[in-house]
Amino acid sequence: MWNDKRYHTLDYELKKTFGQKVIKLSLDGGFTCPNRDGSVGERGCIFCGEQGSGDFAGCSTLPILEQIAQQKEFLSAKWPRGKHLAYFQNFTNTYAKVDRLDQLYSEALQVEDMVGLAIATRPDCLPLEVLELLEEYARKTYLWVELGLQTTNPISAEFIRRGYDLECFATAVACLQERNIPVVVHLIFGLPGESAEDMLNSVRFIAKLGVWGVKLHLLHILKDTDLYEHYLTNPFPTLTQEEYVGLVCDALEILPPEVVIHRLTGDGNKKFLVAPRWSLDKLRVLSSIDQELRARDSWQGK
Repeated sequence: MWNDKRYHTLDYELKKTFGQKVIKLSLDGGFTCPNRDGSVGERGCIFCGEQGSGDFAGCSTLPILEQIAQQKEFLSAKWPRGKHLAYFQNFTNTYAKVDRLDQLYSEALQVEDMVGLAIATRPDCLPLEVLELLEEYARKTYLWVELGLQTTNPISAEFIRRGYDLECFATAVACLQERNIPVVVHLIFGLPGESAEDMLNSVRFIAKLGVWGVKLHLLHILKDTDLYEHYLTNPFPTLTQEEYVGLVCDALEILPPEVVIHRLTGDGNKKFLVAPRWSLDKLRVLSSIDQELRARDSWQGK
């Protein structure tokens, strides 16, 4: 329905918009996070390691232009041709003074064939002056903002040390949507103690918000995280591949067909990944999702 897929992929959306392949370049702007600097917390979210979420992002000690050059070279073997999009991925990429944000964003857009920006942040790091800056960029380039919700379950939110409530998240989404800024939401499947219904309730919540895109993640237990320490002393079952594939397909059936699917499984760093190890075979997981949708004769939004 979306070329060869039964769900609305980001690749499909970007090719429809730009007429060719668009390659995301993962960058590290040298930001921290209020959940690490003491403003909200000091240890970060329980699943987040010392390197943040950008395992494959550029090196924060390098200028943005050097990171972009390195990322382009690194990815050129896989994608020798295409446009590029600067993805400010690691930690909280609106957590700085507006002048610094403006400098970093504008520097990235100066690069030839750079067609837009993707900015990952927290809903509690979008003050008015940052929203106004993002609105300016949305007028002149292709832009989306990513927010990590992970779950709507308040017990799970406290366990992962998210540091903001559901009202804060919903308000941030509304503020971005008022400024015509597309929003991408991250959800995690497999948090300890959550039932399938808990996870799908999170999907239903974001489906009603009218967000532009979604990233679905499998909970990874990584060695350099507090979650790993918890897992050692309080072992809990992780999702099997069959369970995860079924949940993803259930989620796709709930999500409206216009929602862009940015991710259906994560890339855990195999050097640190403890469980689930089956997730390392990403192509097999994605193929299993395709097979399950065909077996159900189902598709996104059904």
